[in-house]
Amino acid sequence: MVEREILLGCSGGLFLRDAGAICETAMQYRCKSELVMGEDSYNLRSVLSVLSAQASSRKEALLRCDGPDEAQAEIALKELLEETPDRHAPK
Repeated sequence: MVEREILLGCSGGLFLRDAGAICETAMQYRCKSELVMGEDSYNLRSVLSVLSAQASSRKEALLRCDGPDEAQAEIALKELLEETPDRHAPK
């Protein structure tokens, strides 16, 4: 299992397209991947779970990956979660 503290990069929150991209990336790996915020954990392979996290900008979270390709998944998901652009934010 690999765990890494991250600082979320979405200033307006995670929107549907961003959540979809995160889930699509997580599903490319066989490991279990989740985002832990406080006492709650969210399955990164589920769009509804990612959206229910109600993640906001600069919020600290723990990225946890557990499985055969956990190191690769952790790198890809960390980059995506920390650098999520606000291109889908409502104007």
